[in-house]
Amino acid sequence: SPALVPPSPSPSPSTSLSLPLPLSLSPSRARTRALSPFSVPLSSLSLSPGALLLLLLLLLLWTRMSSPSEAKNPTASGNGGSGDSKEKRDLNVLAAFKKDMHVEFILGLDKKTDTFEYHVTEHLRMSGVYWGATCMDMLGELGKMDKKSIIKFVFDCYHECGGFSGNVNHDPHLLYTLSAVQILALFGEMGKLDKDAVAKYVAGLQQEDGSFTGDKWGEVDTRFSYCALNCLALLGKLDTIEVKKATDFVSKCRNFDGGYGAVPGAESHAGQIFCCVAALAIGNALDEIDVDLLGWWLCERQLPCGGLNGRPEKREDVCYSWWVLSALSILGKISWISREKLASFIIRCQDEKEGGISDRPENMPDVFHTFFGVAALSLLGFKRFKEVDPVFALPVHTMNNLGVGKLYPYQGKSVKSEGANDTGGA
Repeated sequence: SPALVPPSPSPSPSTSLSLPLPLSLSPSRARTRALSPFSVPLSSLSLSPGALLLLLLLLLLWTRMSSPSEAKNPTASGNGGSGDSKEKRDLNVLAAFKKDMHVEFILGLDKKTDTFEYHVTEHLRMSGVYWGATCMDMLGELGKMDKKSIIKFVFDCYHECGGFSGNVNHDPHLLYTLSAVQILALFGEMGKLDKDAVAKYVAGLQQEDGSFTGDKWGEVDTRFSYCALNCLALLGKLDTIEVKKATDFVSKCRNFDGGYGAVPGAESHAGQIFCCVAALAIGNALDEIDVDLLGWWLCERQLPCGGLNGRPEKREDVCYSWWVLSALSILGKISWISREKLASFIIRCQDEKEGGISDRPENMPDVFHTFFGVAALSLLGFKRFKEVDPVFALPVHTMNNLGVGKLYPYQGKSVKSEGANDTGGA
């Protein structure tokens, strides 16, 4: 804040040279923190022409680093170009992509019932089915999934309260209720769903302050705010909750760095940021976001290896390819990261023997990272994959079939979907 910086004496134009020095050469900090002006009497300087030129070059370099539009321009980050040159680069980047192996990896997951991984993920099987099915759809292979068995599994997890559980004989939860609705949307089976009952279950989890609990046990998290808004928008039932209160709670979770946490005062995290940005998009409240500040925080998640991390000083992980990219896509800032470097990192995380994608190169693959890796490649605009909606995490053609309007990218004011009602939503 300028109020925290003591005023400097006004220099005489003929005797001094005013030079602004940043507190840090970090572009985001240079942008968000006040500068420290100081005056240097020219009479006390003894600079050769070469030294003066070097000083001016350093000042020019700092100026360029302080500008998001220049520091992260599409051409410099490998995002520019058009026509044949871009298509050739895309082909080169994806030359090593193992589509057929990934398809077989996903299809074989329900056959590996004797593995440790199968049993320790029992509680989230519903989300696992969603990840696998959505990935298959983006790869153009959804027809190879056993639709009849999947739909039966989904309804076997349905409870009289209107919620769905992560597996048969587990408790219902908002996370798995959203996954169930997304699966039914993918397969065009929303007509089999009691939408009123599901909407009543979701609406019953909203608290007085606008937040949502995940289930009857009372945990509050902005993930659940996103799940509720997403689920109700897919059902066409946003009018069953207080949308303004929901988005107000999300906005209270914003931090000084522009990011968002799980609850007010919690640390900014890329996963929570995706949930909050998407929730605000559905709730028609994107203008609550400091777009440039958050855009800087997100683009700084890219590391020299090309991968993205979820917080400062953490390692890269393929899943953040989705969390970070989806938020940048909604904000219209996806060009602020290096497209080709990120795509190359995801390709390096493939298991070239068994198929699937892992969190980092040489690690074990799983359906979670396979889905988010493919979804990120779709968001990056590679035509080999069906387009994914960064708000709802479903293929765009599925959203079109549901009649839910496009809520991105941010245009400098709240983005309204086609047919949005007074509560602000799809």
